[in-house]
Amino acid sequence: MTINIEYEASVKLDFDYEALIKKVIEACMDDEACPYEAEVSILLTDDNTIQEINRDYRNIDSPTDVLSFPATDFKTPGDFSNLEEEHPDSFHPETGELMLGDIVISVERAMKQAEEYGHAIEREIAFLTAHSMFHLFGYDHMEDEERRIMEDKQRKVLDKLEIFR
Repeated sequence: MTINIEYEASVKLDFDYEALIKKVIEACMDDEACPYEAEVSILLTDDNTIQEINRDYRNIDSPTDVLSFPATDFKTPGDFSNLEEEHPDSFHPETGELMLGDIVISVERAMKQAEEYGHAIEREIAFLTAHSMFHLFGYDHMEDEERRIMEDKQRKVLDKLEIFR
């Protein structure tokens, strides 16, 4: 598995965020029973940069906590059964890894939310990573049923890792 993590935020995290992010990504991969090695890229940035990205890609000119950019189009969320046949371009030509996509997290926003929700910044970074991973697997939360499914999946992964509020 290839997990690329880039840190551009001006504020510094005082824990091993790389190990935490990798652990959460691997747990999400296991939860979805992904049969492939995969590639995921993470950018940890600040509110200004995530606002620019949000504006440029989503036409929303405001900061947000996390953005997900799936590289694979799942017909059914989490269904890996026909990806090789239907989306051969979803696999890296040199490594053969499934290219899941990119995650952008605002460290500033994560710190504010951790304080607002009364839990550790580690928990917030873990939650945002899990949330985004399920987006990369094709899940969404626009409808109530979709939201419940996604929330259950996120909670299951974080509980398994003993990362609680």
